[in-house]
Order: sequence, then structure tokens, then C-alpha cells
Amino acid sequence: MPVLIAPSVLAADFGNLERDSNMINSSEADWFHIDIMDGVFVPNISFGMPVLAAIQKHAKKPLDVHLMIVDPDRYIKNFYELGAAVLTVHYEACDHLHRTIQSIKSYGMKAGVALNPHTPINLLADVIQDIDLVCLMSVNPGFGGQSFIENTYGKIQELKSLIDQKNTSCIIEIDGGVTDKNAAKLISCGADVLVAGSHVFKSDDPKQKIKTLKELG
Repeated sequence: MPVLIAPSVLAADFGNLERDSNMINSSEADWFHIDIMDGVFVPNISFGMPVLAAIQKHAKKPLDVHLMIVDPDRYIKNFYELGAAVLTVHYEACDHLHRTIQSIKSYGMKAGVALNPHTPINLLADVIQDIDLVCLMSVNPGFGGQSFIENTYGKIQELKSLIDQKNTSCIIEIDGGVTDKNAAKLISCGADVLVAGSHVFKSDDPKQKIKTLKELG
């Protein structure tokens, strides 16, 4: 499949969300990537449901919602009602991961599971066939603009091997420090979706940055 590009709205200008949403709509991006942070699971608070509702009002592409929160099960229905097409929870935040995955899918959303940089791939062996997407954090979660963790390449290859071994259609998303300098290598290792925040929104020409990332796939 062609690589999907999901600009991270965390790096957008919150004073101009309609403008930046329309930029994504008119670009070659595939998804809106939306980070929800609670200040507990990660040391930062991003935005909550009212801001997501505002984005949904303007978005014409699927919403890829990444929950960096404790006890995500409490809010699965809320994020379904707010239009999430993909809902990703953290492995580290779920006591009963399989139940959480099934709950997400019961609402018709794609179920994603995110792994922090230190979390081993093999912990997903028993649930990989139930997951639609695995999001590998290539920075420590919580803040945009961080440097890419080089160990990510090996983790992608290990995850790709597990997916092939289990003969599942799960796709691999990379989140953190993605740029046009490392995108080609990420894709060659097996990445299917690239999340890019600061690299897109802090550039002089965000649409061109998205186009360049898309062409690398």
C-alpha cells in the first residue's frame, strides 16, 4: 500500500485551526493525527473533546485519534461520537488490552495500540491479530518537536516480522521526529503511516512538506 501521511495537529496553530485544517484537507495528506494528552499518562496536557469537535467540523479526511491518557476505556464512546476513524490506546495504559481493543471495534472504529520507545514488540504477540494499527513512538510521548530515536528502525523490522508471522493485515504507524530525512528509511523498514507534526507545521510551505513525504513512499 502507498504510505499514508498523517499531519499531527498538536503542532498546528490553535488560533487558526480552521485554516490549518483546510490546509490538510487540500494537501496530499491522508489523515488528521490528533493527540489527546491528560497530563497524567504523559507530562503534558494537549486538548480535549471541545477542540476535537472543532477540528471534526472542518476535517474532510479521517481522524486518527491517539489517546495518551490513563483509563482510556472511559472515553471510547465519546471519541466514536466525535468522529474518530482510528482510535489508538497505549499498551502501557491498558490493564485489559484485549477488552479495550474489542470495545473500540464494537463502535466500528479501527483499533490501534501504541508502544512507548522502551516497550518491547513481543508483548503484542497475543493480540496482534486483533489490532488494525500499531503506533510505534519514535520519541518519548508528551511533547512535539523532539529528536527521533534511532532504535525505532529495528523495532519496525521486528514488528513487521511479527505481523508477517501471524499473517495479519495490521499496519505500522511511526509517531515522533519524522522528517523527509528519515522517512524513506522508515518506509523501507516497513512503516505504512508517518505522523509528522513540527516538520510540517513549522515549515514555510506545509503542503509541500506533506507532498515530499508522500512522494518518498
